[in-house]
Formats: sequence, C-alpha cells, structure tokens
Amino acid sequence: MTKAEKAANIHLILDDLYPTVPIPLDHTDPYTLLVAVLLSAQCTDVRVNQVTPHLWEVTDKPEEMMHVDVEEIRQIIRPCGLSPRKSKAIKELSRIITEEHSGVVPQDWDALEALPGVGHKTAAVVMSQAFGVPAFPVDTHIQRLAYRWGLSTGKNVENTEKDLKRLFPEESWNKLHLQVIFFGREYCPARGHKMLKCPICSVYGRKSLLRAEEKSLK
Repeated sequence: MTKAEKAANIHLILDDLYPTVPIPLDHTDPYTLLVAVLLSAQCTDVRVNQVTPHLWEVTDKPEEMMHVDVEEIRQIIRPCGLSPRKSKAIKELSRIITEEHSGVVPQDWDALEALPGVGHKTAAVVMSQAFGVPAFPVDTHIQRLAYRWGLSTGKNVENTEKDLKRLFPEESWNKLHLQVIFFGREYCPARGHKMLKCPICSVYGRKSLLRAEEKSLK
C-alpha cells in the first residue's frame, strides 16, 4: 500500500467518525478567535473557554483592549499559563490591529504572523477557521499522530505540515486538521495509548511501533 493510499483510507475513517466537527475554541469573530488561539499555547481548549468569557467582560474589541492595563489582562488569563508573555502580546497585537489594520484582523499570512505572539500555527488556525482559507495547522499532537500513522517522519511540525498537505486534497485541510485533533483526543492520546486497539493505528500504524507494542504484551 502506498502512502497516498494509506492517507486516503485514513481520511475515510475520519470522515466516518467525524462527519461534522465543531471549532474547539469559543469565539464570536476573527479577533476573539485570534486571542483564544494565542491563549491555547501550552493550555487546553477547555481551560481557554473557561477563561475567555471573563476577558470579554472587560472588552472583546481590539480598539478597547489596547487601552486595558496589561496587569489586568494578566490576572484574568493567568489560568492559561505563560500569562506575562501572553498578556503583553494581547495588548500589543490589539494596538497593531487598531492602528495599522483599521481594527480588523488582517486576512493575510504575513500580517498575521507579524503580530506579537502569533506564529505560523496560530495564523493557520485563524486563516482556516475565521476566513475559510485552506490551511493545515499542525501542532505537536497532529505531528505525533502523523508519525504513528507513517504519514510523516515526525521530525518537526513544519515538515509534518508539508507532508500532510502533499497527501490530502487542499479542500479537505480545514476540516481534516480538526478531525485529526478530535480523533487524537478520543482514540490516540499521547499517554496510555493502545495502538492495537486504535481504529487507525491498529491497521495503518507504523509497523515498528506495532511490533514494539506486541512484544511488550508477550
């Protein structure tokens, strides 16, 4: 079986398990999504969704957020971790969006990635989920699954993103990256994972990993 055939079969499994997928981070517009994605770095989506309503009580507009004291922002978002860095980024990106983009989150890769605290993965999430632009945001969780399934070497998220984009049709990227995330949470966790019982790993998993698990059970 070629890698392309394996990818196609995995895609069918994911479509069957997750015909529709909600966006995990609660938001009302591109700006609130951008801030939520920034907060999700090294934090769970559940925790972010618990914290952001308190932040929006202060304001959910960049032109107002730029005037909020950074310490007030930090106290609110502290449960998300990395609050000193994230609070400064939220305040500064709000200023840049207001002053340089007329208060509108730019629908542009370079402009997004130039914002404080916004890397390629964050920009990819916003481009795909807020603007519908084809993108395949890859984090360490998707990187792990792509390696387990033998779709990528797993050396880094950049290479994994390129590998997955080559294997899957562009029109599927925005939905597919969410399907992989939901599958990873339900069937393919980082710890305590049983490859032999996983709907995808048990059939299409990397042979060396499957042999290692089989050996450990003997």
